[in-house]
Amino acid sequence: QVQLVETGGGLVQAGGSLRLSCAASGRTFSSYAMGWFRQAPGKEREFVAAKSWTGGNTYYADSVKGRFTISRDNAKNTVYLQMNSLKPEDTAVYYCAADPQRPTYYTSAYYFNSRTYAYWGQGTQVTVSS
Repeated sequence: QVQLVETGGGLVQAGGSLRLSCAASGRTFSSYAMGWFRQAPGKEREFVAAKSWTGGNTYYADSVKGRFTISRDNAKNTVYLQMNSLKPEDTAVYYCAADPQRPTYYTSAYYFNSRTYAYWGQGTQVTVSS
Protein backbone atom coordinates (compact mmCIF):
# COMPACT_ATOMS: atom_id res chain seq x y z
CA GLN A 1 0.00 0.00 0.00
CA VAL A 2 1.20 3.48 -0.85
CA GLN A 3 0.09 6.61 0.95
CA LEU A 4 0.41 10.01 -0.69
CA VAL A 5 0.17 13.32 1.14
CA GLU A 6 0.06 16.61 -0.76
CA THR A 7 1.09 19.93 0.76
CA GLY A 8 1.83 23.42 -0.49
CA GLY A 9 -1.53 24.61 -1.71
CA GLY A 10 -2.90 28.02 -0.86
CA LEU A 11 -4.12 31.36 -2.11
CA VAL A 12 -1.95 33.28 -4.57
CA GLN A 13 -2.46 36.22 -6.90
CA ALA A 14 -2.45 35.78 -10.64
CA GLY A 15 1.12 35.72 -11.93
CA GLY A 16 2.43 34.24 -8.71
CA SER A 17 3.99 30.87 -7.97
CA LEU A 18 3.41 27.90 -5.72
CA ARG A 19 5.24 24.62 -5.24
CA LEU A 20 3.21 21.57 -4.37
CA SER A 21 4.83 18.59 -2.69
CA CYS A 22 3.62 15.01 -2.53
CA ALA A 23 5.27 12.76 0.04
CA ALA A 24 4.94 9.04 -0.57
CA SER A 25 5.31 6.10 1.75
CA GLY A 26 6.82 2.86 0.55
CA ARG A 27 10.24 1.57 -0.28
CA THR A 28 9.69 1.30 -4.02
CA PHE A 29 8.76 4.91 -4.68
CA SER A 30 11.60 5.34 -7.14
CA SER A 31 10.01 2.79 -9.48
CA TYR A 32 6.58 4.44 -9.53
CA ALA A 33 5.35 6.74 -12.22
CA MET A 34 3.96 9.88 -10.60
CA GLY A 35 1.30 12.20 -11.85
CA TRP A 36 -0.52 15.38 -10.88
CA PHE A 37 -4.18 15.95 -11.65
CA ARG A 38 -6.58 18.73 -10.73
CA GLN A 39 -10.29 19.18 -10.34
CA ALA A 40 -12.08 22.50 -10.44
CA PRO A 41 -15.60 22.92 -9.03
CA GLY A 42 -18.18 21.45 -11.37
CA LYS A 43 -15.55 20.00 -13.68
CA GLU A 44 -14.03 16.59 -14.22
CA ARG A 45 -10.61 15.70 -12.91
CA GLU A 46 -7.99 16.55 -15.50
CA PHE A 47 -4.40 15.60 -16.13
CA VAL A 48 -1.72 18.18 -15.32
CA ALA A 49 1.70 16.51 -15.44
CA ALA A 50 3.40 13.16 -15.10
CA LYS A 51 6.82 11.61 -14.97
CA SER A 52 7.23 8.06 -16.24
CA TRP A 53 8.50 5.26 -14.03
CA THR A 54 11.85 5.33 -15.78
CA GLY A 55 12.09 9.04 -15.09
CA GLY A 56 13.04 9.55 -18.69
CA ASN A 57 9.76 10.95 -19.92
CA THR A 58 7.80 13.91 -18.66
CA TYR A 59 4.36 14.93 -19.84
CA TYR A 60 2.32 18.10 -19.43
CA ALA A 61 -1.16 19.22 -20.31
CA ASP A 62 -1.11 21.91 -22.98
CA SER A 63 -2.72 24.35 -20.56
CA VAL A 64 0.27 24.24 -18.19
CA LYS A 65 3.17 23.59 -20.57
CA GLY A 66 5.91 26.15 -20.05
CA ARG A 67 4.51 27.24 -16.67
CA PHE A 68 4.51 24.07 -14.54
CA THR A 69 7.38 21.69 -13.84
CA ILE A 70 7.15 18.22 -12.31
CA SER A 71 10.18 16.82 -10.54
CA ARG A 72 10.98 14.14 -8.02
CA ASP A 73 13.47 13.48 -5.27
CA ASN A 74 13.68 9.74 -4.77
CA ALA A 75 15.86 10.12 -1.68
CA LYS A 76 12.98 12.00 -0.05
CA ASN A 77 10.18 9.92 -1.61
CA THR A 78 8.70 13.18 -2.83
CA VAL A 79 7.37 14.53 -6.10
CA TYR A 80 6.94 18.24 -6.70
CA LEU A 81 4.89 20.46 -8.95
CA GLN A 82 6.37 23.91 -9.41
CA MET A 83 3.67 26.23 -10.69
CA ASN A 84 4.66 29.61 -12.12
CA SER A 85 2.70 32.36 -13.85
CA LEU A 86 -0.47 31.13 -12.21
CA LYS A 87 -3.82 32.05 -13.70
CA PRO A 88 -7.30 32.14 -12.14
CA GLU A 89 -8.22 29.15 -14.31
CA ASP A 90 -5.57 27.11 -12.47
CA THR A 91 -7.79 27.23 -9.39
CA ALA A 92 -8.60 23.65 -8.40
CA VAL A 93 -7.91 20.89 -5.95
CA TYR A 94 -4.62 19.30 -6.98
CA TYR A 95 -4.04 15.59 -6.50
CA CYS A 96 -0.90 13.55 -6.84
CA ALA A 97 -1.13 9.95 -7.98
CA ALA A 98 1.16 6.96 -8.24
CA ASP A 99 1.28 4.15 -10.77
CA PRO A 100 3.18 1.08 -9.51
CA GLN A 101 3.12 -0.68 -12.87
CA ARG A 102 6.23 -0.61 -15.02
CA PRO A 103 5.04 -1.03 -18.57
CA THR A 104 7.67 -1.82 -21.15
CA TYR A 105 5.84 0.12 -23.82
CA TYR A 106 3.69 3.15 -23.20
CA THR A 107 2.55 6.36 -24.76
CA SER A 108 1.63 9.70 -23.30
CA ALA A 109 -2.02 8.63 -23.33
CA TYR A 110 -1.21 6.01 -20.70
CA TYR A 111 -0.15 8.69 -18.21
CA PHE A 112 -2.87 11.16 -19.20
CA ASN A 113 -5.49 8.63 -18.09
CA SER A 114 -6.49 8.88 -14.43
CA ARG A 115 -7.39 5.18 -14.43
CA THR A 116 -3.70 4.36 -14.84
CA TYR A 117 -2.98 5.39 -11.27
CA ALA A 118 -3.66 3.03 -8.38
CA TYR A 119 -2.89 5.42 -5.51
CA TRP A 120 -4.14 8.94 -4.85
CA GLY A 121 -3.54 11.63 -2.29
CA GLN A 122 -6.28 13.56 -0.54
CA GLY A 123 -5.69 16.72 -2.56
CA THR A 124 -4.59 20.26 -1.80
CA GLN A 125 -6.51 23.41 -2.71
CA VAL A 126 -4.92 25.98 -5.00
CA THR A 127 -6.76 29.25 -5.42
CA VAL A 128 -5.53 31.93 -7.82
CA SER A 129 -7.12 35.34 -7.45
CA SER A 130 -7.35 37.82 -10.33
